[in-house]
Amino acid sequence: MFSLFKKKKAALHSPTTGTLIPLSKVSDPVFAEGMMGPGVAIEPSIAEIYSPVEGTITTVFPTKHAIGIKSKNGKEILLHIGIDTVELNGEGFDIQVKEGDKVSPDTLLVRVDHSLLKAKGKASTLMVLFPEEKDLPSVQERSVSAKEEIFSLD
Repeated sequence: MFSLFKKKKAALHSPTTGTLIPLSKVSDPVFAEGMMGPGVAIEPSIAEIYSPVEGTITTVFPTKHAIGIKSKNGKEILLHIGIDTVELNGEGFDIQVKEGDKVSPDTLLVRVDHSLLKAKGKASTLMVLFPEEKDLPSVQERSVSAKEEIFSLD
């Protein structure tokens, strides 16, 4: 009867289909060493990137390579698309959301032109970062599908 009042656990969902890898395996040391916070990375195999959580868009970088989200349970999340992609000034990114939008794992955030990134010599690795956290559950390298739960955020 009182189960209605239990706090629902928040989950981190895979924002895209591809290979989930520990952040420590990313080729850029800024991410691999956790300088932007702990997180996970995904080598994407599709163009679509969805929200990894229920929450609100807090930032869409003018260069379209990064999106900030505040999850429903208050966690700050930064999606960083690719390595050194800030240099592309938005080329190759088709943003589908704006600041203030409410999102869920079913919300398409951006489509990425991986062919363009490759042609420009940029890695497509997607980093899901938690700048305000100290630690997160560890992940093993494995295939994931978009919207698949990776771990609990509580």
